[in-house]
Amino acid sequence: MVVDVQNVSIKYRVGDFRNIGLKEFLAQKIKGQYDAKDFWAVDDVSFQLDKGDFLGIVGTNGAGKTTLLKAVSGVIRPAKGTVETNGQISALLALGTGFDDDMTVKENIYLRGAFLGYTEKFLNEKYPEIIEFSELQEFENYRLRQLSSGMRSRMAFSIASLIDPDILILDEVLAVGDAAFRKKSEAKMMEIIKNGTTTLFVSHSLAQVKKLANKVLWLDKGKQMAFGDAKEVCAEYEQFINTKKK
Repeated sequence: MVVDVQNVSIKYRVGDFRNIGLKEFLAQKIKGQYDAKDFWAVDDVSFQLDKGDFLGIVGTNGAGKTTLLKAVSGVIRPAKGTVETNGQISALLALGTGFDDDMTVKENIYLRGAFLGYTEKFLNEKYPEIIEFSELQEFENYRLRQLSSGMRSRMAFSIASLIDPDILILDEVLAVGDAAFRKKSEAKMMEIIKNGTTTLFVSHSLAQVKKLANKVLWLDKGKQMAFGDAKEVCAEYEQFINTKKK
């Protein structure tokens, strides 16, 4: 078992002063309007993945998809349940996560690699492949803040997918960038599947999920609606979406 998620629940404190700011917190306290509540972003989710599984996670906005990925990658700790992973994790959860705007593209590639635990020797070997795949050879000495969102996405995806992780976690990254790079990214994902990397992938594109995933997890308002064979769960989810549109 490469990923084992059992009865995971994750909550946020809505109205917590850390979220609304100390000034607003004090103002609400004085007026007697302060009312913090627990919001369960993920509620009792369980699934298991073996080596080479490609899990597509689907659900409408606010379903808890990104929050769940953060728990699997170790960014946040569940309030309930357990997450066990076996192997090196490479997670691309957001465009700016793990990067420094004031450093160059090249420096950021090495920074991210070091953060993931790779040696300088390994990164020296991989760097030419990463920079070429991202199509940023002409921009390697530019500061990250000078790059467009599409260019940043290409760099981030190239790092995440080309450093040989055991577990790859991707949140909507194939939706960013031009059509040509999206096509190249999908081809890379097919290669990753063949190489046996266990992948967790969030996407609003059901067609993309059908094409890439062998298993699908469907979340709705934090709750697990279905988990299993990609074709079966996608069909259930598609029916649900079509019913909501009527």
